[in-house]
Amino acid sequence: MSKHRKKFIAFVDKAMADGEKMAPEELMFTYKGILYPATVCSPEVFKALESFEARNDDVFLAGYPKSGTNWVGQIITDLVDASAKHNEDTNSTDDELEEFPYLEVGDAEKYQRMANLPSRRVMFTHLVPRNLPKSVFKNKAKILLLIRNPKDVATSFYHFSNGLSPLRSYKSWDDYFKAFMSGQIPWGSYFDYVFEWNEYADDENVMAITYEELKENRALGVKRISEFFELNLTEQEIQEVVDKSSFEAMKENSQRTHGEFGKVLFRKGGVSDWKNLFSEDDNQEMDRTFEERLGVTKLGEKLKYGVYCKA
Repeated sequence: MSKHRKKFIAFVDKAMADGEKMAPEELMFTYKGILYPATVCSPEVFKALESFEARNDDVFLAGYPKSGTNWVGQIITDLVDASAKHNEDTNSTDDELEEFPYLEVGDAEKYQRMANLPSRRVMFTHLVPRNLPKSVFKNKAKILLLIRNPKDVATSFYHFSNGLSPLRSYKSWDDYFKAFMSGQIPWGSYFDYVFEWNEYADDENVMAITYEELKENRALGVKRISEFFELNLTEQEIQEVVDKSSFEAMKENSQRTHGEFGKVLFRKGGVSDWKNLFSEDDNQEMDRTFEERLGVTKLGEKLKYGVYCKA
């Protein structure tokens, strides 16, 4: 197992062990009005993050939790790995990926260590744009924005929360649904997240892609991601990443790549699982909220709500 994977698994295992020892009210803290899990984030980390210096060749993946960021993050990592092999001067990506890939997760000294890492640095984030370091936009780093229909996000996040000790668990779907719709969950409101990112939808350094379109045509999606980050890969190299990135292949390999966390992380990986949980009242409330908050936005249209979220 590679060094960065061992560090990833050790970090997650510790967070899960810490979460099991904590009282429910200790699991979360609030920073700038948004909830975060205390086992992996801290106010000190967020303060240190403000001075993080992004580079214009950094590779960012932004996505709300349970939108498929671990899946697409692995795709991006594999693409960058393949690209690095073309450059004999590039150091091993084992060193590049030694830090936990989520930008806001870790310790406050993380960003000093990251300053010494060679390019290209690959980073994931669940943060809304206003809470990212200003240097990300100032230095024109490229950002792949991953979005997923809200009903499947809510459903996946519910199962994830109840299966992971660092997060609050819920006695019922109804309790969880109220928290989701009010934004009282880790990383805040889904609707706020997509609405804030919509401001950057036309930015030349941001490319939005949906979870659903990647599921429908993974080969085309992987090729578009490679071209957006200007990785200059051959068709064969892109196809090798496509072959490795099916949900089935990643789930089968999850114990090696993510340890025990993989059992919770890779559950179904499908579309329309929300139909197993949503009541008619839930459907009506989310339909109304989506239309009010995102219905006329560019990202809202891209989500094809009428296709994926109508009973």
